[in-house]
Amino acid sequence: MTDKSSLRRTLLAARTALPAEHRARMDAALVARVLDWATRHPPKLLGVYWPIRGEPDLRAAYAVLQKSGVQLALPVVNAADQPLRFLLWTPESVLEKDRMGVMVPMMPGSGSFVQPDALLIPCVGWNVTQHRLGYGGGFYDRTLAAIPRPLAIGIAYASARCVFEHAPHDQALDAVITESAD
Repeated sequence: MTDKSSLRRTLLAARTALPAEHRARMDAALVARVLDWATRHPPKLLGVYWPIRGEPDLRAAYAVLQKSGVQLALPVVNAADQPLRFLLWTPESVLEKDRMGVMVPMMPGSGSFVQPDALLIPCVGWNVTQHRLGYGGGFYDRTLAAIPRPLAIGIAYASARCVFEHAPHDQALDAVITESAD
C-alpha cells in the first residue's frame, strides 16, 4: 500500500516544479474543459476554489461562468472535523485570508452560507476509482458525505493520476477533469 503522506509530498513537489509557461498552457486547457463541462451540465450554484500551492488556476473560467449566470461560492473551513461551508462569491468580491491562509469571501455579519449543487474540487492526486488525494484534512470527504450530496468534479493535472488505496471514509468523485482529453 502506498503511503499517502509520502505520495502527497512527491506530487506536490512535482506540481511546484512545473515551469510557469507549461502550467499556463495546462491551466488554459483546463479552463476550456471546465467551460465545456459546464455547458453540458449547467450548474446553478457552483462551489469553486481559490488556487493555492500550485493548484490549477481556473479563475478565468469563474469569470466566464459568472457572466453566464452561474452563481459561484467559495469554501470556508467552519471547524476541524466539520464539512466545508460555502459563501457566495463573484470576481468582484472582497477576499480575506482565513486562519489557514486560504482566500475566502469576507463574511457579512452572520454569514450567508449556501448549498452548491456541484463542486470543482482541487486534487493533489487521484486514482483509478476517482478517489481524491488532498492535503489530508478530510474537509471535502466530510462535505461529500453530507446529504444532499453535490456533484463532485475533481480538478487535476493529468500527471497527478496515481496509485493509492482509499480509506473507507474517502468519497469518490463523480468525474475528474484534467488538461488532457483522455
